[in-house]
This record gives sequence, structure tokens and C-alpha cells, in this order.
Amino acid sequence: MERRHFLGEFEETVLLVVATQQGKAYGLSITNVIEEELGRSVNMSSVHTALYRLEEKGYVKSDLGGASEKRGGRRKRIFEVTSAGKSALLEAKEHRQYLWSKIPDYVFGGGQS
Repeated sequence: MERRHFLGEFEETVLLVVATQQGKAYGLSITNVIEEELGRSVNMSSVHTALYRLEEKGYVKSDLGGASEKRGGRRKRIFEVTSAGKSALLEAKEHRQYLWSKIPDYVFGGGQS
């Protein structure tokens, strides 16, 4: 049986940001992209919750990065998209594209109502 991947809207957003950061994603960097580039208010704990949920599903994996003086010697947990995560993103993209293609032109085109 084919495995189906399901993502919540916020999980999909976080997973997309992790994918864009190509192995350099961590809680603050993801939070900053969501707030500054997507204009969406979000707190770091919700991002971390989503990341750990995605990790439980096997869509991301994480490792601790090196300690830095800038962070007071603390290490960052770096997240990376797995092959299952890539499949989940592609499936979500296909579902969205399919649904958008089914919307009649008049809905957004200003034609018939």
C-alpha cells in the first residue's frame, strides 16, 4: 500500500522553510523567515513544536551544531529535510495545484458569477 503524507498548514510552512535553508535551518532562522519574509507573527516555541512533530513523522532529521561564543557556548539544533519530507512536500504541492486547476475561471477572473 502506498504511504500517504499529510501535513498541516503550519507544518508545511516550517518544512518548506527548512528545505529552503538547505541544512542550515534552526529554530530562530526558521522563525525569522516566517515573520520577516512571510509577514506572519509566530513564536519560537510553536516553530520548535512543529519541528519536533515533523521529526517524529520522519520528515526532518536533526543534529547538534557546534557551540559558539555568540550563543554563550550553546549548540544549535540544525534541521534538514529527509526523503520522506521531500515526498510530503511534493504531494502537498500536487494536491494544491490540482485543486487550483479545478477552480472555474469566473471565481477569480471576474467573468460569470
